[in-house]
Amino acid sequence: MKYVWIVFLGMLTAAPAPAQQKMEKVVASWLPIMQTMAYYVALEEKLFEKAGIEIDSKMFQNPNQIIDSLVAGQADFGPPGAAAGITVLAESRYPGTFKVFGLQGGGIKVKLINDGLIVKNDSTIQSFKDLKGKSLGHLPGIQWRTISRHVVRSNGLDPDKDVRLQEVAVALQVPSVVAGTVDATLSLEPVGSIAIASKEAQRAMTNPVAMFIADPFYSGVSVLTAKFIKERPAVARKVVEVLDQATDLAMKDFDKYRPIISKYTAIKPDQVKLVAQPYLRGFKDLNDTDIKSYQALVDVFHKEGVLKERFDVGKILLKPSDLK
Repeated sequence: MKYVWIVFLGMLTAAPAPAQQKMEKVVASWLPIMQTMAYYVALEEKLFEKAGIEIDSKMFQNPNQIIDSLVAGQADFGPPGAAAGITVLAESRYPGTFKVFGLQGGGIKVKLINDGLIVKNDSTIQSFKDLKGKSLGHLPGIQWRTISRHVVRSNGLDPDKDVRLQEVAVALQVPSVVAGTVDATLSLEPVGSIAIASKEAQRAMTNPVAMFIADPFYSGVSVLTAKFIKERPAVARKVVEVLDQATDLAMKDFDKYRPIISKYTAIKPDQVKLVAQPYLRGFKDLNDTDIKSYQALVDVFHKEGVLKERFDVGKILLKPSDLK
């Protein structure tokens, strides 16, 4: 009997362990801004791991670099916060490269902040009309140069003659305004919150782009490469589902996730309470208003001569059938 019990224990020891879930490696290129919030939540809640995805996370400071990495096949997707306009520019040049599955920004009616006109506390600049003969900083790349030109033009000024446009990286925007390197910046969150926290700068205008392009305004997108969808549709579908889930969490319980902002952006832990909540739209929630807003941004690129022909954003939007 003792012999039988020993053999039984030996069989248990030798039994194969349950097969572990195979992890699919996926590369993401992202920008440290508030529009990327759903991605931060997904990482913190380990939603990708739960879906069987191992994320190789690559941070950039320039929106152009994100799209370049996707076009070059160095990444599989751009999490929320990838540049909406640059994505379309790349798609127009390389048709069939991208599918957009989410929008991020802010708006006046929804009372959520996407961008601001940032100036020093003692500045006399109160609007874009006050920028004649002055300098305006903006994010590096064609997207925010085009948006800045359009907003300046919409305020009765010539962007080639009346205002000096200057590219300034996210982390340098508030220091540049405070130091006087530029007179103002058109900045995405959390730059406005950082400005207020510094006690040396402020938002002269809140959500100015929504005033002059579309309300709500979306400058960020979530984007998959067509190559990723074609080669691994099931994994691409999981990425979309994870970010939809994370978007819901971020929107419904933003205050809960405030502490993680300092881990992924230039906001310091004692400043997170000042950060404005972004307006995040997941794939499952996109509606006609969202699509019209995105189209309005893309039309600006046509009006400013960056796109030779008008681009229909319907061509680049992800459809459920794309993931089957």
